[in-house]
Amino acid sequence: MAAWEENVRKVVPYTPGEQPKSRNIIKLNTNENPYPPAPGVERALREMDVQEFRKYPDAETRPLVDVLAEYYQVKPEQVFVGVGSDDVLAMSFLTFFNSGKPILFPDITYSFYDVWADLLKIPYACQPLDDEFHIRVEDYKKDCGGIVIPNPNAPTGVEMGLSQIEEILKSNLDVIVIIDEAYVDFGADSALSLLPKYENLLVVQTFSKSRSLAGMRIGYAIGCPKMIKYLNDVKYSFNSYTMNMTALTLGVEAVKDDAYFKETLQKVMNTRERVKGELKALGFVFQDSKSNFIFASHPNYPAKELFEALKQAGIYVRYFNKPRIDNYLRISIGTDAEMDELIAFFEKYIK
Repeated sequence: MAAWEENVRKVVPYTPGEQPKSRNIIKLNTNENPYPPAPGVERALREMDVQEFRKYPDAETRPLVDVLAEYYQVKPEQVFVGVGSDDVLAMSFLTFFNSGKPILFPDITYSFYDVWADLLKIPYACQPLDDEFHIRVEDYKKDCGGIVIPNPNAPTGVEMGLSQIEEILKSNLDVIVIIDEAYVDFGADSALSLLPKYENLLVVQTFSKSRSLAGMRIGYAIGCPKMIKYLNDVKYSFNSYTMNMTALTLGVEAVKDDAYFKETLQKVMNTRERVKGELKALGFVFQDSKSNFIFASHPNYPAKELFEALKQAGIYVRYFNKPRIDNYLRISIGTDAEMDELIAFFEKYIK
């Protein structure tokens, strides 16, 4: 090791889903929305004046903050916007988890949480899900430095009820509780309704899944004004211009078209429910998903074997070689035609 390497901050990085270059595949591995963004997004993109790109974007991200505040019926000072929910969550870890006590999150969950904790030297303790991949409320009623709960959880797709979330909030009024709602729009109940009662609650959402803008990297958090001010103070200490002009403009258009938003959500949910039945008929087992993916296992066929066979057939799903979940596949919900091909593959392979 070179001498200068002794002072390098070394971490095990997050591993994102594979992004294959070929267009002749069915991509069901990164939970992207199979439908295009709202029509107004394309219209705004075509009408953008490139001369404006010589200027800095709005540092306060006000156009997007204001439209989100109006949509969710909160004050603008309750909204924080970042470069995808990953940026928002990373800023939240940096801002709020500084007590020296371990923060708590599930053992099977979004695998970026422990990466941020390690990078920022935040102690943490993973709380094991039960055998059906449900969070146990009692595990979060202990002295800690903060809590992060994804709802619905990833990669399991399991939803936690609002009464359970509130029970955790009541037991942790002295620390920040983050509810990561990347998939909430696909049929789960949002914790946003609890914000008026709990000053320590931060709800994080994203445009990447339900609003079909994963490529634009737009995420946001909603909480009490004091909490959002603290987040902005940290953001401005890092980079005053986190959101580019294009993302801000297109994000606004995505929020404005609520009818299209709900239409595409319903398409994904309808396809998900149909595919659940077809997978069960083929012998797959899984918990009820309230997300845009299904986390499934087959008792007779190892997940790694199915993963490799699917990949050879040009169908990409996600496989996690990790304890407790190494016999599961996470299958994103694509279009009806894409899911038909997936089911046809399984029917041929299994039968």
